[in-house]
Amino acid sequence: MGFPNRIERTLDLAHPPARVWAALTTAEGLGTWFGNEARIDLRPGGTAAMSWTGGHKVEMRVERVEEPTAFGFSWPLEELPEDDPRRTYVEFTLEPAGDGTRLTVVETGFAQLPDDAHRTAYDSHTQGWASELGELVDHLDAA
Repeated sequence: MGFPNRIERTLDLAHPPARVWAALTTAEGLGTWFGNEARIDLRPGGTAAMSWTGGHKVEMRVERVEEPTAFGFSWPLEELPEDDPRRTYVEFTLEPAGDGTRLTVVETGFAQLPDDAHRTAYDSHTQGWASELGELVDHLDAA
């Protein structure tokens, strides 16, 4: 039996795609709901970074930018050594849904991980997306 390779979540948000796009693709947006501080060079091949209170940091590589419908990045897994080249890929897809937006988030690449890191990474990211997407909803609803 193979490892799960994909985490997928879909949310129906009561906010227009342009507002959701800004929350996903600007330093101000990402630094409010996803991390505590962020920077982003929004172009394929650009870099992005987020940091959290307590010192955790992550560097990302922007892979896809198709405003206002698709945004993707790759990022390292903390379960692997810092110099390990393997990454997972996260893609946000936005579709108009009435007055709001249907947001789908897919993270792939877990099957490439060694046995000892796979379950930890997959479970951690599954829980992480549930939490972070809740924070995205709170951020959008508060503004």
